[in-house]
Amino acid sequence: MPSAVESPEGGEEDILRYEEIEGDPVSPMDLSELLKEGTKESHDRAENTQFVKDFLKGRIKKELFKLATVALHFTYSALEEEMDRNKNNPVFAPLYFPVELHRREALAKDLKYFYGEDWKEKIQCSEATQQYVDRIHHVGQHEPELLVAHAYTRYMGDLSGGQVLKKVAQRALKLPSTEEGIQFYMFDNISNAQKFKQLYRARMNALDFDKNTKERIVEEANKAFRFNMQVFDELDKIGRSLAEEAQDGGFPVHDGKGDIRKCPYYADKLGTAGPGCPFHAAVGLGREPLVQLVLAACVAVAAGAAAWYIL
Repeated sequence: MPSAVESPEGGEEDILRYEEIEGDPVSPMDLSELLKEGTKESHDRAENTQFVKDFLKGRIKKELFKLATVALHFTYSALEEEMDRNKNNPVFAPLYFPVELHRREALAKDLKYFYGEDWKEKIQCSEATQQYVDRIHHVGQHEPELLVAHAYTRYMGDLSGGQVLKKVAQRALKLPSTEEGIQFYMFDNISNAQKFKQLYRARMNALDFDKNTKERIVEEANKAFRFNMQVFDELDKIGRSLAEEAQDGGFPVHDGKGDIRKCPYYADKLGTAGPGCPFHAAVGLGREPLVQLVLAACVAVAAGAAAWYIL
């Protein structure tokens, strides 16, 4: 198992450092393995929600991304409040990594970027997010051992597929290269995400839980996935009501309907020499079976990589 050197005082020493040593063998009864196997179906359903599929394809409106960031803010505020409450509770304490994992400050920076200095007065918790928040608070105050499920579902996802979504969002929304607006995805105090996840899983496996408690944690993790999917569905409904935004430098993308001469990419606008509308060229290419197969494979790979994350 990787080892970490941490400083209780904070600062640069808080960045985790790892030694290259052999990992402990994993047992099918380890909590990390039970969670992995026990949430596969929920995982698959989450990655196949319309919101996630659209996001992976880069079809994410800026206003919708802002609302997703708001939902994340309320979710992580609740989660980290309950983690702070239970930081000395043996059923959760080994998984308490505030310097490395906590997202509240990062989300506050993102919301300030999107909404301005008075962002707190401009946002509100949605209905689906509130149900998620209420469950997290109930668990933290009454069944703290189940907090493991919520922390695992969120943070392990953020360190995995969330990193794919960061790149998609930055490109699709043309966010600054200085990473403003995507601070949520930045884990500056984790030097190696893969090794940190190994450490986190090993800490989970070392928790002294009986079989019944482990089963309850897996069940709670599936609930966490369902709460996330409800938020995705809510965002998808909102997205359908939003007006199409300008893309590619401010021009609306031609939808293939009406007079193609109105397409901003139409050569010389009046059909003079030059290539035709990229939309029609892309549609024609997309009808080729080989191209369709390649595109389907690419989407599947991206979905698998991002499966762990979202909200």
